[in-house]
Amino acid sequence: MLVAPNIGYLCNLQEIEVKTMELKSVAVEIPEGANVIIGHSHFIKTVEDLHEILVGISGSVKFGLAFCEASGPCLIRVTGNDDRLQAIATKNAQAIAAGHSFVILMQQAFPVNFLNAIKQCQEVCTIYCATANPVEVILAETAQGRGILGVIDGFSPKGVETPEDVKHRKDFLRQIGYKL
Repeated sequence: MLVAPNIGYLCNLQEIEVKTMELKSVAVEIPEGANVIIGHSHFIKTVEDLHEILVGISGSVKFGLAFCEASGPCLIRVTGNDDRLQAIATKNAQAIAAGHSFVILMQQAFPVNFLNAIKQCQEVCTIYCATANPVEVILAETAQGRGILGVIDGFSPKGVETPEDVKHRKDFLRQIGYKL
């Protein structure tokens, strides 16, 4: 028994079931020239709402979205406007297989233009990453299912930027139109 001073017994530890879990890593497939957004939501409505957000922000974005339903029929729900990106997003969602997770693959647009709207979507709980880098999704798997613990986005730093690196970063942001 756990006892708290001045409160009494909190719980009987014999009543708590301890279960094991397995940790897994899933590499995400990201096509050349594409970016991925991986997140967690809580409702099937997410599929249509995220679709509307993406096309509402950019009529030229090409995307595929796959959402892992976590109750009822537990299907992977798919939408998008590019068959290839939909197929790869679905393949990634199948590999991740974590309830209420979603994978968006996009081309002809950058996640930075969509993230605030996606985060404001009332069903979205978490964004794990938005990147074109190689990504590994770290999962916990139990008898009930899988959950995303986090992601490994890209590679570890190799050093600290020099004044030349700062100039290159600033020039790059202006070259692609994100700074004046």
